[in-house]
Amino acid sequence: MARERSGLLNQLDSKLPEGLLVDAAWLKAQGYSTQLQHQYVKSGWLQQPTRSVFHRPPRGRLTWQQVVISLQTILNYSPLIVGGRTALELQGYAHYLAQSTTTVHLYGPKAPPSWIQKLPLKVKFTYHNDRRLFKNEPVTKGVSSVKWNVSTGEAVDVTGFHGGDLTKLNWGQWDWPLTLSTPERAIFELLDELPNHETFEQVDALFDGLANLRPARLEKLLKDCASVKVKRLFLFFADRHKHSWLKRLDKKSVDLGSGKRMLVKGGVLDPTYKITVPGDLHGVR
Repeated sequence: MARERSGLLNQLDSKLPEGLLVDAAWLKAQGYSTQLQHQYVKSGWLQQPTRSVFHRPPRGRLTWQQVVISLQTILNYSPLIVGGRTALELQGYAHYLAQSTTTVHLYGPKAPPSWIQKLPLKVKFTYHNDRRLFKNEPVTKGVSSVKWNVSTGEAVDVTGFHGGDLTKLNWGQWDWPLTLSTPERAIFELLDELPNHETFEQVDALFDGLANLRPARLEKLLKDCASVKVKRLFLFFADRHKHSWLKRLDKKSVDLGSGKRMLVKGGVLDPTYKITVPGDLHGVR
């Protein structure tokens, strides 16, 4: 029995990289009983940052990146990606967004487990159902084609990222893959937060730095996007900033619905896209 338990511990050493998280259900599925889980915690081989969640004793503080990577890889919550404001921050657009990272925006068809909110972190996670925003499920295609071996740290197949709406950011000393939205997709996700959770002024400043977006991806996202509000906002800001990629978009093929959309009380109605915007943002820059 002792030899068998020692063998299980050695297996767990290879299955659970230092710094990543698993839950009790995952351990049980791997053959580790509740009794054995408690024994590993008691002996100090595992720690519990919150109830029913385990990780090997880390060298530093737990980070939100470790949590998300654990969900995306070991715990197989894919497709679940970092998107919106958080994805833009990670890809170098933070200087256009005044706030620091206090909220991590996650997108996918399935909500992450509730225990992520109970972890000892300085950030909160906000989940968004991406199926409400994108009708053709571009996330599923991207993430499912990536098979990452957490034991060896090798990506078996990353072809899904080429030309897709997702990208991979190597994070930490082991270069773990963090899956997130490309800037093209992330800006659509950010626009969905207007006007309740983002400001027109910050989004306007952000658009000023989006000169290198890829028109083919934008064209695809405009067709996939199910939100009339988001599509109208995107084209409004695109017209306002007039980056070179704007000329390569077929705006006439975009379904913008009908009727007016009041987004700002007391704002000015944009005659082209029939949305109300702050008066100081009306018209081309």
